[in-house]
Amino acid sequence: MAPYSLLVTRLQKALGVRQYHVASVLCQRAKVAMSHFEPNEYIRYDLLEKNINIIRKRLNRPLTLSEKIVYGHLDDPANQEIERGKTYLRLRPDRVAMQDATAQMAMLQFISSGLPRVAVPSTIHCDHLIEAQLGGEKDLRRAKDINQEVYNFLATAGAKYGVGFWRPGSGIIHQIILENYAYPGVLLIGTDSHTPNGGGLGGICIGVGGADAVDVMAGIPWELKCPKVIGVKLTGSLSGWTSPKDVILKVAGILTVKGGTGAIVEYHGPGVDSISCTGMATICNMGAEVGATTSVFPYNHRMKKYLSKTGRADIADLADEFKDHLVPDPGCHYDQVIEINLSELKPHINGPFTPDLAHPVAEVGSVAEKEGWPLDIRVGLIGSCTNSSYEDMGRSAAVAKQALAHGLKCKSQFTITPGSEQIRATIERDGYAQVLRDVGGIVLANACGPCIGQWDRKDIKKGEKNTIVTSYNRNFTGRNDANPETHAFVTSPEIVTALAIAGTLKFNPETDFLTGKDGKKFKLQAPDADELPRVEFDPGQDTYQHPPKDSSGQRVDVSPTSQRLQLLEPFDKWDGKDLEDLQILIKVKGKCTTDHISAAGPWLKFRGHLDNISNNLLIGAINIENGKANSVRNAVTQEFGPVPDTARYYKKHGIRWVVIGDENYGEGSSREHAALEPRHLGGRAIITKSFARIHETNLKKQGLLPLTFADPADYNKIHPVDKLTIQGLKDFAPGKPLKCVIKHPNGTQETILLNHTFNETQIEWFRAGSALNRMKELQQK
Repeated sequence: MAPYSLLVTRLQKALGVRQYHVASVLCQRAKVAMSHFEPNEYIRYDLLEKNINIIRKRLNRPLTLSEKIVYGHLDDPANQEIERGKTYLRLRPDRVAMQDATAQMAMLQFISSGLPRVAVPSTIHCDHLIEAQLGGEKDLRRAKDINQEVYNFLATAGAKYGVGFWRPGSGIIHQIILENYAYPGVLLIGTDSHTPNGGGLGGICIGVGGADAVDVMAGIPWELKCPKVIGVKLTGSLSGWTSPKDVILKVAGILTVKGGTGAIVEYHGPGVDSISCTGMATICNMGAEVGATTSVFPYNHRMKKYLSKTGRADIADLADEFKDHLVPDPGCHYDQVIEINLSELKPHINGPFTPDLAHPVAEVGSVAEKEGWPLDIRVGLIGSCTNSSYEDMGRSAAVAKQALAHGLKCKSQFTITPGSEQIRATIERDGYAQVLRDVGGIVLANACGPCIGQWDRKDIKKGEKNTIVTSYNRNFTGRNDANPETHAFVTSPEIVTALAIAGTLKFNPETDFLTGKDGKKFKLQAPDADELPRVEFDPGQDTYQHPPKDSSGQRVDVSPTSQRLQLLEPFDKWDGKDLEDLQILIKVKGKCTTDHISAAGPWLKFRGHLDNISNNLLIGAINIENGKANSVRNAVTQEFGPVPDTARYYKKHGIRWVVIGDENYGEGSSREHAALEPRHLGGRAIITKSFARIHETNLKKQGLLPLTFADPADYNKIHPVDKLTIQGLKDFAPGKPLKCVIKHPNGTQETILLNHTFNETQIEWFRAGSALNRMKELQQK
């Protein structure tokens, strides 16, 4: 074991020489802290073990890793009904994490609850509001100035209610969690859809809406439909240009954007050990793109190595003692099994416009020519919560060095987003950042940036057809730059770097040659880089604000004239009647993600002001009546106009309305604004062929009715000019379909059945008007 003084030095470096109880954290071997920032909050492997033993006796069968962690956090393991894909589990998560765009609404809801302090360790991370424009330092200064009111609200709300606050510039929430908070066996929920990133450290980390986070912060058991488990067996080993990103790009091509809905994707098999801890996090992170509840890897020596390097060797030692509970049982059953031989896997690139359109890099050029996609790459972008680790940056730098050695720079524009302040400081110290600058790159702030549309792009005009390649996770239409003609492709950072150097989709680094400045041809060699720095990480600047023990004097001010923050008013209760003569606001054609329902980019600044952000409601959805976005018929005036304006007109005139949607409605981000906005503007139900998991739950939380056609073909029976009546709400019960009467303008009617997934608790949310209203009712009782 290293000398005590060395351990203290390492811990202080990891903390940026911050003032914490170093001695108590190091000496309490039987009580190991969940993080350096909460020395008195301990990992409860003993409770996990106790609950697993209860479940094992009840089920009398081998358990998957997912089942061990999820069932190990049951509120009542002895009596909880357990059936994969059917029953709702009541769980006790270990902690909550919120990014700044979603934390605003989550904290506003927590304030409305009237509770004095959060019941579980919780954190806020400022990463979404920093726009990429000129470069890291300048963009950060600009963001702090523009967003001062919001940052002050989040900082003071965190201090008031016991929530840790990571200041702007700290880094992306998921990288911060991996470095400081995730650990094997943790159950963590986060108000961001890419929270599953923490599965790379063996935790069950699930993306949710803010109302779910409020439940957990309030100490209420959190409900989750018992997930199915999809097993992905990995054999062989990664080598050459093939990277961890290619694993999930391949899986996305197999499962599609909804193939993982209602399931946890659990990786296992001998191939797991060839993947670094941060590589496993990359795979889990982008698992959100297949609709999975989350993804997870079993605890192994790669995780132990990462924990030790990030100053958490004590957690690794404790995990070793409980390892049997942190890996799947031999012979456990998966609902579906996918096998991938890593030795045969080739580099992939997915897109455009959807993250499940998979192509081997060797073939994408010819496919692009056939489809008419632009071959010329305008911008290559690396980083993001998916791929911004030390290893990612090292592999990209290894590619860049080869080009520089032959006198080449990137033909495309090139940007680099460090995942955290610790990553930024360490790649600066170790020279990677300078190499990436030398090849033509611009290092952006430690934030989400272009990945979520926070990109002040100047090189093209809106409507100009162009191609970009990124190491991000999503590539929906207009997501990165608000241009619907940008063809965005996702791939690994090293492939992005190689393609940016070549400047074309037709380049395959495994086989094709580049021409150096001297006129000689050369081929890039597969990159090789350390998965972790050889010396300790450089923690960089101190960016963490610890909540005070006594917050009684802390004030949280929200100005009544603010355009960015607005205290919440409770939604109206259900009136006890069927929903009659609902007007159809819009019948959506095709893909409708949360980006379509509540756009990000410039709208992020209104995430704390429900009325203002509601002006983006469904502006990206395609109206089946005219094939246009943000153009719907007002049933009263018969004029076409913007969706939000029409919704406001209906609300003003007491007309309740409904949305008709297609498959996998609400795919993508966890943003609950996509549920809050229709509720705020008078919506009562959303009827679709199918829902994405998080969005369906968010709608329920806000008192809306997410319903699905019992027969998907009934989607075609409803026309935008019809009116709908939803019957059976007085006898609303789990598993009992509702009836929908379709009233056509010619006076004819027809009745169809609508399914739902409400349980008793969720029906109470609907009757109370929202989950928050129900929480207040229970407090009063």
